[in-house]
Amino acid sequence: MNAIATAEKSEVVPAPAELNQLEQLKRYTRVVADTGDFAQLKAYAPEDATTNPTLILKAAQKPRYQPLVEKAIRFGKNTSSPPEEIVRLLLVLFGVEILKIVPGRVSTETSARKAFDAEALVAEGRWFIEHYAKAGVPRERVLIKLATTWEGIQAAGALQKEGINCNMTLLFSMAQAIGAAEAGAKLISPFVGRILDWHKKANQRDYTPAEDPGVQSVREIYTYYKTFGYATEVMGASFRSKGEVLELAGCDLLTISPELLAELQESTEPVPRQLSPETCKDTKLSRVAMDQKTFRWMLNEDAMATEKLAEGIRTFAADAVKLEDYLAKKL
Repeated sequence: MNAIATAEKSEVVPAPAELNQLEQLKRYTRVVADTGDFAQLKAYAPEDATTNPTLILKAAQKPRYQPLVEKAIRFGKNTSSPPEEIVRLLLVLFGVEILKIVPGRVSTETSARKAFDAEALVAEGRWFIEHYAKAGVPRERVLIKLATTWEGIQAAGALQKEGINCNMTLLFSMAQAIGAAEAGAKLISPFVGRILDWHKKANQRDYTPAEDPGVQSVREIYTYYKTFGYATEVMGASFRSKGEVLELAGCDLLTISPELLAELQESTEPVPRQLSPETCKDTKLSRVAMDQKTFRWMLNEDAMATEKLAEGIRTFAADAVKLEDYLAKKL
């Protein structure tokens, strides 16, 4: 389970001198912008974009996005909707505008407070798809983000059967990754930087990008998926440095903050390919038969994943409340 394909080798593809690192990275990996800021999306031309309550809370307070906020407020007044529903509509409004900029997909987050309620998550996922459809956006361009709890995984399985694609977020362990793949989730988002944060604090040491525990976790998941032929896409997320990003060049997708996108854009150093489906297979790996008992035990045995999942749910829930309070004051 902890093995990483030893056959994996960096592949250096000669790049024209004028190509910056972001342009080089895009040849191997689908680049996703981790922002709700339209100007930043236009600047870095990602294929996809992802949002969460934290990002939308920041964007909603900027003057240039007040028309979207006001539109959500009008909806709330006309329908006597609770703040939670106004937040959902605001997420859709941001998503619709984002899709006018990016050619691919946008991820829209379900409520972290429903992370342990599969039925509520399914209902919210359907709500988002319905309201995107009303705005003329087909479901193929939307990913419903779900926290990777056991209940979130069950919700993903149900939604995927309805043709609603899911992005499993707050993912820190192999147990979560296997569960998501077995459920047929379209995409997973392992949180590289948050894994590193935990290990730095626990072990009181720094790590080079190559030995970074978050990078190693994504490599292991990627290897497991490619070895056993899972269609679920791997999208590294939550990066702390450009070095982490470059160590995962070739991963299916990478969602990157505007600050790190800028660093990549400013450099023309070569970007070797680190991951590919052909080299990242390990015949020594054993396939795990995942069920609820196995999932909960494996997650329990991983202190880092257990702590970071709980912390992430609390953080996203708190930011959603802040966003609700911000909108409620305007009602």
